[in-house]
Amino acid sequence: MRHDHHHTIDNYNRAFAVGIALNIVFVIIEAIYGGLAGSMALLADAGHNLSDVFSLVLAWGATVLAAKAKTLTRTYGLRKATVMASLLSAVLLLVALSGIAWEAFKRFSQPEPVAEVTVIVVAAIGVVINTATALLFVKGQHDLNIKGAYLHMAADAAVSLGVVIGGVLILYTGWLWIDPLLSIVIVVVVFVGTWSLLRDSLNYAMDAVPPNIDVAAVHAYLLQHKRVERVHDLHVWPLSTTQVALTVHLVVSDQNIDNSFLCDLQRDLHHDFGIEHSTIQLENMDGENFCMLDGKSCC
Repeated sequence: MRHDHHHTIDNYNRAFAVGIALNIVFVIIEAIYGGLAGSMALLADAGHNLSDVFSLVLAWGATVLAAKAKTLTRTYGLRKATVMASLLSAVLLLVALSGIAWEAFKRFSQPEPVAEVTVIVVAAIGVVINTATALLFVKGQHDLNIKGAYLHMAADAAVSLGVVIGGVLILYTGWLWIDPLLSIVIVVVVFVGTWSLLRDSLNYAMDAVPPNIDVAAVHAYLLQHKRVERVHDLHVWPLSTTQVALTVHLVVSDQNIDNSFLCDLQRDLHHDFGIEHSTIQLENMDGENFCMLDGKSCC
């Protein structure tokens, strides 16, 4: 089974810069018109969007840190920063959804009139800005850190769209309960995607095998080589949200194995399974180690 993997940290600097700038401008617009219209909904959403600006800054910072060179005390560099950022991003998004749900339930019991036209116009601007920002990250879904930024912006776009629809319906029907009902529906939909982000981020933080790696298939591939008698101590874990490492002991029947054999293994592990950094320890049938090769020193 062949996989195409991108194991370099993609350059999203421009996307982050544009997204942060657009959302700061929108926060200012929401705050101003929320105050002028006396709309607590717009003021509350301005605060929510400000938290999303923080999430974008967090994701951007993690991407920059992950590109830093390794040191003597951090031999893998700061690649795990992307995992920490995606985990924190998921938590922040769940907190934001909880806030939206709480406000929605309060409005069911205490409906509040809104300045419909102002809310519709400002929310429509939010749909455009948040959708445009989300599209900047739509191609980076293989990276949990980028996925976190995407989900934040997509959630904001969905919330803003719900506000527009709710505002129009309230304008023509006067039914104030429509606004909180739409908010609850949006929260449920966004929660599904956020939960998967939280689950995967927690697994990455605990060095679990990434979901795109089939360890049984990796084991079978290594064992099918005629020189390999046994496979043990196979470990696979994420170095970051985009890079995967492997260590394994292979018991071989032939002590005259050269580097080309090991390089072929590492090339296949990278090409077919998306494992960028592999370290292979060879042992003879008596259990004696006689060769080890690190994936970064070969091929």
